[in-house]
Parts: sequence; structure tokens; C-alpha cells
Amino acid sequence: MRIPVPEQILPAEELGRVHFVGIGGAGLSAIARIMLARGISVSGSDGAASPTLDALAAAGARVHVGHAAEQVADADTLVVSTAVREDNPEVVAAYARGLRVLPRSAGLAAVMADRRVVAVAGTHGKTTTTSLLTTALVAAGADPSYAVGGELAQLGTNAHDGAGREFVAEADESDGAFLVYSPHLAVVTNVDADHLDVWGSEEAYRAAFEQFLDRIEPGGTLVASADDAGAAALLATARERGIRAVGVGESPAAAWRIHDVSFAGTRSTFALTGPDGADALGPVTLQIPGRHYVVDAALALTAGLLLGHDADALRSGLESFTGTRRRMEAKGEAAGVRVYDSYAHHPQEIVGDLQAARSVAGEGRLLVAFQPHLVSRTRIFGTAMGTALGAADEVVVADVYLAREEADPAVTGALVAGAVPLPADAVAFVPRLDDVAAELVRRARPGDLVLTLGAGDITTVGPMVLAGLAGLAGLSGLSGSGSGDVGSA
Repeated sequence: MRIPVPEQILPAEELGRVHFVGIGGAGLSAIARIMLARGISVSGSDGAASPTLDALAAAGARVHVGHAAEQVADADTLVVSTAVREDNPEVVAAYARGLRVLPRSAGLAAVMADRRVVAVAGTHGKTTTTSLLTTALVAAGADPSYAVGGELAQLGTNAHDGAGREFVAEADESDGAFLVYSPHLAVVTNVDADHLDVWGSEEAYRAAFEQFLDRIEPGGTLVASADDAGAAALLATARERGIRAVGVGESPAAAWRIHDVSFAGTRSTFALTGPDGADALGPVTLQIPGRHYVVDAALALTAGLLLGHDADALRSGLESFTGTRRRMEAKGEAAGVRVYDSYAHHPQEIVGDLQAARSVAGEGRLLVAFQPHLVSRTRIFGTAMGTALGAADEVVVADVYLAREEADPAVTGALVAGAVPLPADAVAFVPRLDDVAAELVRRARPGDLVLTLGAGDITTVGPMVLAGLAGLAGLSGLSGSGSGDVGSA
């Protein structure tokens, strides 16, 4: 549901009692947490019970499972998720009563009022880069406020109301939310067409990022990847408009150069050289694997330095970072098989995560289970998704996670599976997630790495795989059989 952004966004403290429709989601739960920390009366509803709802209730929110008009009886303001339908009874009741109704973007802007905003945008890597920068600033003693689209593993939350000047926010382009914020410093990880169901064309999508430049405060700064063609073009446009623009990457055009990159298992190492030719920092050793995460960390480091924070403290924060939920997250190991889970749902994200997974897998095989996300995205990028999955040894593709769209019998996971350039016996289209888990258990061997990918509920498959492998290992031990393949047919 698209809710219009009001011309004037009031500070959070002036919104009265705030009710969140879809409070269990990453975006709304973050805003709710910050409002609760400020003593604002918060209520909310979601379609299903979850640990997020439990945590919000423990923090003082009144939460409901399910939506009903009477749940907004004492609300002054509604903040509504884009996933909510127009006939939602709470939204209908709010409009009937003349309540203030805000989209997620306006709710976030309300809690960012009077702070120095650092907005992290881009097609891929927003959550990780926001998380890295947040962790680095915490280590530097900045005590930033932050709102992230995923839970930071070591901090155990996706939001915090800090006492410092900075407010670090993940700035989502999918629904135009990033065009509501006014950052002092904007970070753009990359610009690669996505969400074309919203924007209509690649040209319109890229034009939105050019509009984002106009949201940067006078005297503010853009930090962006000089290695990504879309972000590099944005840097050039920013300079034409008189905006301070700082490129980061391995490209000779980058003001801050990444070099001496290496990978070993789950670790990535790099150094960063500033415009004066001296090493700003190096080496920096991350606890997360993959070249795309090196770029994310370099962007975060550069942003922290430009904000005036201590280099060694920032490095310490980056090196302590243990990841974000659902971003190359280790789920466990059973019967000699390691299981990871990640959020990748776009072809470029799949490429990056499979490169990282190869480093982690070492000599073992890489088995990937992928769940396409959205009919519209699968229709446009399904073939490219399949091509990217060809970097695995074996692939299992589930059916499309529908989210806010209706099913299309012509667009299923079979479209992706059919495009995977591997032998037929190394690829399977398995629509149901329960069956996906069983198929992975059947295929897995000791030493393999299993990676579940997708923005939907594919994240539930990893624990099922671990349980299935553990069960097989137990049966093998009871029967006294040898050490053959755990998942052999």
C-alpha cells in the first residue's frame, strides 16, 4: 500500500500515540523501538506472532496478532508498512476517523529530526554497510542512533536511540523511501536496476538515485563505490551539481583506494589508502567473507573518517563485526555439513554470495537452495538468477515467494531452474520448502557447504536441513554403518 508523504513531517515527540500496522517487519520494528526508548506510547499489529513482537511487548509496546479496527481506537498516528493492503481494517478505520497516517519513510524521518543523518542507499549491500558503519561508530564512542533492515548479530537489535549526533539509517529505494530523508552524508553502495514493478523502467530507477542527490544537505557529502558503473555515474552527477563526492574502490578513479585484498575461509582482509597517498588503515581483517563485503566495509570506513572519527577505533569496530542476520549467516553444522543462510535475491547479490561461499567451502562442494522473491522480479531477472546460480555445484530452486503479488502460473521457480548452466542431475525445481530441505539432505555429503538464498521464508530451510542431517547421522551411528555419504541415495 502506498501512503502519501505529508508535506510537513512532525518530530516523533509530536505524533501522540503511534500505532504501527505491520510492526513485526524490520523497518517498522526499528522505528517502534526508537520511539519506545523515547517514552512515546506505541502499539502495533502484525499478521503472525514472532520473536520481534515479543521483544517489542517486553519493551513496553501493546502488540496484537491480527488486524482489527478497534486496535486503533486510542491512536493519534498510524505508521503503515508498504506490505499492508488498502482494505486493512486498521487503516480504513484510521482514515474514517481522520487520523494522521504515515508511510514507513515518514515515520523514520520523524525519529531522525534534529540529528546528523547518515543515509546508506544502494541496490545491494545497504543492510551490511549500514551495520558495519554503525558498529564502527559504536566502537569509536559515537553512540549513534540507528535503524537497520536487519538485526546486528553482536548488538542483538536492528535499532537504537543513541545520545550521539549521528543517526545512521538504511535508506530504502524500493518504495522511494530514501527520497524523504535529508542526509548530511549519503552512502551509495551501487546502482543496479531492481524493483521495476515500482519504478517501471531502469531509467526511472536510476533517475530516482539522481533525485536522492538533491536530498543531501547543503555542504553535505556523497560517498559511493567507484567500481560500480551506476554509482560511479552518480558520483560524476554529484560533482556536476557541486556536491562533494568521494569515490571508494579499487578503481584508479577512486579517491580512497582499496588494495591488498585477500580471503581465507570466513575472513577477508584489505587496506585503504586515502587521497594523500598514505595508508588510512591497513590491514583491516573482517570476520565476514567476500569481495562485496570488503567494498561495504571500505565505504563504511571512509564515511566514518569523513565524519571525523578515529581511524583505529573505526577499524576495531569493523574487525569486531560478526555479521547481520540473514547476510551469510552461519546456521550450524551437522554430519560434517555446514549450513549458511543469506538474503540474496537479485542476480548480482547471488554472484557475490556464491563467491563468498566458495571461500568458506574450501575443498568442499557448494550446494545452494534458492527461493525467487516476487513474481515481477522473477519475470524480469529469472534467467539471470539461474545463470548466477551456475557457480554452485548443485542447485535446488523453490517456487516464487509471492509477498505482495498474486501468483502467475507462467512465472515459477522452474524459470530459474531451467536457466542454471549445470548438468540436469545437479539442478532440481522443488516447489515446497519442506521438500527442499529433504532434497538438500539427500544430496549433501560430509565437507559440503549448504547455502540457502532468498528474501522470503527460505530462511526456515537451514534448521530443517540441520535436523535432517543430524537424524541421518544418528541412524548411521545406531546401525553401525561406515562413513559413506550422509545424503547418498
